[in-house]
Amino acid sequence: MPWNGRELGGSFALGPWRVRRAGYGAMQLAGDGVFGPPRDRDEALRVLRAAATAGVDHIDTAQYYGAGTVNELIREALHPYPDGLAIVSKVGASDARGAVLRPGEADELRHGIEDNLVTLGATRLAAVNLRVMDPAEPPGSRFDAQLAALVRAREEGLIGGVGLSNISRGHLVRAVAQTEIVCVQNLFNVADQRSRDVLTECEARGIAFVPFCPLGMPGAARRRLLTDPALAEVAARLSATPVQVALAWLLDLAPNILLIPGTRTRAHLAENLAAADVRLDDAARADLVLQS
Repeated sequence: MPWNGRELGGSFALGPWRVRRAGYGAMQLAGDGVFGPPRDRDEALRVLRAAATAGVDHIDTAQYYGAGTVNELIREALHPYPDGLAIVSKVGASDARGAVLRPGEADELRHGIEDNLVTLGATRLAAVNLRVMDPAEPPGSRFDAQLAALVRAREEGLIGGVGLSNISRGHLVRAVAQTEIVCVQNLFNVADQRSRDVLTECEARGIAFVPFCPLGMPGAARRRLLTDPALAEVAARLSATPVQVALAWLLDLAPNILLIPGTRTRAHLAENLAAADVRLDDAARADLVLQS
């Protein structure tokens, strides 16, 4: 169902799925520091239900978001899942404080997939991303073994597609030589375009590129982006908010970009989804040169 009659920025392939380009990232539903329960559990459930009602058909999550709490919220809010809802997760681990740790060996990754399925109450995930902790580390045999674990999970029907996260172009090229990759999640936004080469490679290969932190990293970096004078000026001229312009810039940049902005409130959810209505002109594109 479109958001107020809108099509949420069109659609793009996510492996065998075809999803609307405006999705939802569930990370912020966890407590502070991505650990523990949400600040407002009832509102978290309402946000998820509002996203589904608005036509969002791509939700990004992870078992380590809130130590399983976020997956449990998704299950409570949306299970049984609507037909066509693509839930994408990633494999990794967390310590007692919720800090993301280096992904483990192949069997640990398999356990991570199974844990996601249990907490979500699902029999299959649309895709699972292999998160690389250090994109500057050259891919080698360990990366290959981890990738093979996800391929086996796909062959066994636990996941629909294999994705990658926090990678270099070298990781992507090595991975696609071994198997089909359906999506890549990297840090990317109007103020931080260091993954431009990865985006370009994905676009050339027809792979969905899913920028995490599309509004900047939480904290000072996000505040700097959203208070940038150029962004504010473009937003005022287009009768939009800085958030909407920053998201619209991503949708405008390449057709294979899928958005997963996160929020804890329905008001911010509506603001994010309305970015699909913002149309940038050449002047706006020229003004939005905020690279760090």
